[in-house]
Amino acid sequence: MMLKLLLGGSWSASTALHVLCGAVLFFLVAPLLVILPLSINQEPYFTFPILHYSTRWYEALAQSPEWRLAAINSLLVALGATVLATLLGTLAALGLSRPGFPGRTFIQGALALPMVVPLVVIAASVYFLYSRIGLTGSFLGLILAHTTIAVPFVVITVTATLSSFDYTLVRAAYSCGATPLHAFRTVTLPLILPGVLSGMIFAFIASLDDVVIALFIANAPQWTLPRQMWSGLRENIDPTILAAAAIMTVISITFQVTIEFLKRGKGKRP
Repeated sequence: MMLKLLLGGSWSASTALHVLCGAVLFFLVAPLLVILPLSINQEPYFTFPILHYSTRWYEALAQSPEWRLAAINSLLVALGATVLATLLGTLAALGLSRPGFPGRTFIQGALALPMVVPLVVIAASVYFLYSRIGLTGSFLGLILAHTTIAVPFVVITVTATLSSFDYTLVRAAYSCGATPLHAFRTVTLPLILPGVLSGMIFAFIASLDDVVIALFIANAPQWTLPRQMWSGLRENIDPTILAAAAIMTVISITFQVTIEFLKRGKGKRP
């Protein structure tokens, strides 16, 4: 309806589509624009307009043992899941990019399932599995579960990079006497590095932002930052949550900007 109204004027279809997409994007991003000023509000409750600004909630975040432990847990789990997801996803993408790989479509669909299946289904399945093998309430179990949801991001980004990869360069390295490992380290990896780094950042964000899996399998000593925020929202409305949310928002935006720079660098590569 809105698109028809826009087209009824003097705007072209392309301009109207851009305006509509911009309006939808603003609608989705508007809550983030509210979190940042609220996090520096001196009042102990959520209110507008802001009369007095203060960093008291960031200080409370830094001084709270629970929030510090949650932040450390988030970083440890996210880093562990990122390393595993990057390694496994890159290897899977390299194998699937080979011409004539048997069952490529089926395997690609299976690897993309964690992006399609609702997280609550994955979390419930992981919980029932972990309860049998004793991985509930452990950092190892949380890292492996986050690796499951992070691997598809690495596979997709590295596969997209390998779609334009020239394998004659690898064969040339072989003809010069290079071993497969040496050819990968000196030829393949430098060329696909932007895709690997992009997938690594996506994997880190996917692990850092997860709350559903942590709700199912993490105990209090393994609570991550999103899990701590969830607990604070349900049990006690504490403005410290706004400071934590603002920090995570800034981190996510920084990573997104980094990904865009990596994409541009990839586009300029000969």
